[in-house]
Amino acid sequence: MSKRKISRIFQSRLLICILIAFAFTTALLWVIQTKMVKKTAAAMLYLNINDVKNDIQDASDSNLLELAGRIVLRLNQHDRISSDMLKGLAKEYDVAEINLIDKNGIITASTYDKFLNYDMRNGRQSAEFMVLIDGGKKEYVQQYQPVSYDKNISRKYAGITFYNGGFVQVGYDAENFQRDIEMEIRRVVRNRHIGRTGSLIIADRNWTIVSELHTDSRESHTGRNLVSSGIWIDKEKIKENQIFKATVYDIPSYVLYQNAEGFRIIAVIPKSEVELYRNFSVLTIGAMEFMIFCMLFFLIYMLIKKIVVDNISRINKSLGRISRGNLEEVVNVRDNIEFEELSNDINSTVETLKKYIADASARIDAELSFARTIQHSAMPSVFPPFPSRRDFNIYASMDTAKEVGGDFYDFYFVGREKIVFLIADVSGKGIPAAMFMMRAKTLLKSYAETGMSVSDVLAQVNEELCENNDAGMFVTVWMGVLNLSTGELSYANAGHNPPVIIRDDGKIEMLRKKSGLVLAGMPGVRYRTYKVQLNPGDVVYLYTDGVTEAVNKSSVLFGNERLFEAVEMGIGLSVKQLCLNVKKEIDVFSGGAPQADDITMLAFRYCGADGESPDPDMTDTEKNEFSSENEKTESSDVKAGNSSAEDTTASETE
Repeated sequence: MSKRKISRIFQSRLLICILIAFAFTTALLWVIQTKMVKKTAAAMLYLNINDVKNDIQDASDSNLLELAGRIVLRLNQHDRISSDMLKGLAKEYDVAEINLIDKNGIITASTYDKFLNYDMRNGRQSAEFMVLIDGGKKEYVQQYQPVSYDKNISRKYAGITFYNGGFVQVGYDAENFQRDIEMEIRRVVRNRHIGRTGSLIIADRNWTIVSELHTDSRESHTGRNLVSSGIWIDKEKIKENQIFKATVYDIPSYVLYQNAEGFRIIAVIPKSEVELYRNFSVLTIGAMEFMIFCMLFFLIYMLIKKIVVDNISRINKSLGRISRGNLEEVVNVRDNIEFEELSNDINSTVETLKKYIADASARIDAELSFARTIQHSAMPSVFPPFPSRRDFNIYASMDTAKEVGGDFYDFYFVGREKIVFLIADVSGKGIPAAMFMMRAKTLLKSYAETGMSVSDVLAQVNEELCENNDAGMFVTVWMGVLNLSTGELSYANAGHNPPVIIRDDGKIEMLRKKSGLVLAGMPGVRYRTYKVQLNPGDVVYLYTDGVTEAVNKSSVLFGNERLFEAVEMGIGLSVKQLCLNVKKEIDVFSGGAPQADDITMLAFRYCGADGESPDPDMTDTEKNEFSSENEKTESSDVKAGNSSAEDTTASETE
């Protein structure tokens, strides 16, 4: 992929940013203006509907009170009033219901026989009329609403006080008063405009258009269903006072409706009228923004290119040569003070870097060499370590991937007849792993020499390593204690590779008992002690994951299967030759591929209490050379361990 100049990249990116900014501001302005005009339209429609609603309600109230007044005048002419008389008046005046209530609020006569003797105080709707008895009012009109005894019937009631101390209640349905106030409705609609071209449509409860504003150029739809105007209102989805869009008489419009006195009042205003201001505002402001953004683009581009981009390009060329290893490159950009100072700083930094690299390289080489010496000196490196002992033979080796590594092994007596041998692998490589390794090695030996079981040793060391482990390092450990008198091997595993046992009869097996958590993984972990019986001639082979995870140039792992084959080839060899043979097979397999991990091995042969010379490869001269020194070491180890280790027994512990 071809690279572009920074000026071209900056130009295109700046243009994209300018266009995005312009599009965003324009879109934001559009959204804001749309919400504003929609909100304004809703307020305008709502205000007009409320005015019409109040006019209709006032006309309805007046009409119903007038009817109720006539009925009361007729009733005042009679001393005894019966339900039949009320039924006759209801038919005469075309009302739905007439009730006569005494001063106690009890219905004494009604057009509905089932209402007789009903206490008006017992119902929510009927109790409103008690103001005519208790509140001192002379007349009261209740709004149009469903009646309490049948929600399917909507009715409007009016009450006027009567000479008996009670009152007369008259109710009529929508059909009654809508017919009576139809002329008033038409007058209200005919004389009202919303904005310049908006209008009102009144429909009855069946959505039949009762009245509308129309001109000679538009056919009147009075008497038709509201759908004929283009408005469809789904009451489940569109609620009262909720503005929505519809195409009314072929004109896209904003619509809002309310219910009033059994009527549907629909207010309509064309979208073009409402959105005219929005379109004008967005167009005007957008044009101004476009000119401003164009000016900003050219101004910013020219300034940045002239002052910054060109000089950065020159500096980058010099830095590119420096980063490729040419520390003799000199940056020389001095068009202004800032770039001159930057050039001087870069040149000074390169000079300092050259000095630091030389000093650091020499210091690191010396420190790593010293660290490697310390690390190797901390582990037994003379084999055989105890030439006078004929009951076992041991050999170990460690090949680090770096100058220092995180693997380690160890072995020591914890009594005259008990020897501890272990292998471990610390997470990570280099100096941190080596330091963590030294701490883990010291703790393991300290606790093992107290005579604890191997499971308790691992548990105690785990607690110690978990403290202040801010680096989050951990170590895998396999640790075993062998009773040289009986051949019983007690061991515990903290997340390490299972060892291989080579039986004297040539059989090979792997100790695949359940492993515990790695040390320093988390506090409070318990470990289990396992036991296995070794017979004279048996070999325990320990190794780290650097053995099985060694890779060749094709990134193929050495693996357990090749390890078994290499171990099998070492049957009958000394423990030293066994380890050297496995390492040789790994080297052949890797084919010169870089070593990725430390390779550490330990082989232990149990020869029995009456075993022969532990190392058949050792000469008599070598035995005599180490005999005296190791007898002293053995005596010292026994004395240190007798007080605590002779009575120690390994047991299975959680």
